Amino acid sequence: MKIREVIAHKAIQDIVTISPDATVRELLALLAQHNIGAAVVSTDGSAVEGIVSERDIVRRLDGNDAALEETVAQIMTSDVQTCEASSSLDEVRKTMTEGRFRHLPVCEGERLVGVISIGDVVKAYIDQVEFERDQLDSYVHQT
Repeated sequence: MKIREVIAHKAIQDIVTISPDATVRELLALLAQHNIGAAVVSTDGSAVEGIVSERDIVRRLDGNDAALEETVAQIMTSDVQTCEASSSLDEVRKTMTEGRFRHLPVCEGERLVGVISIGDVVKAYIDQVEFERDQLDSYVHQT
């Protein structure tokens, strides 16, 4: 299974980006509004400049109340691991597990086309395993 198949089931509004100039307070509101755990940092909504997650916020806020007024650029991860829409589910599952990433931007070339979460990967993997099980069961019980 390819990642493009997984993200095809997600709505286009699932691609949530935030400007690097936005404040951490604005980021918190955006994450809460969309009920998500990370946002891609992008000035134009197409190029990936960074990624910022709940973890980044928690680490920065620990004992630093002024962090709410800092910019997203100050707390984001700028060396972003991405995957291609043509990547296999197994490749992405391995990347996310080894890197301990919960979210990966999905790109076609340099253009952002989606975001995949570890939850999306696990669900797709379970669906794939269940389909294979059903196929084997059907084969074994043919009369």
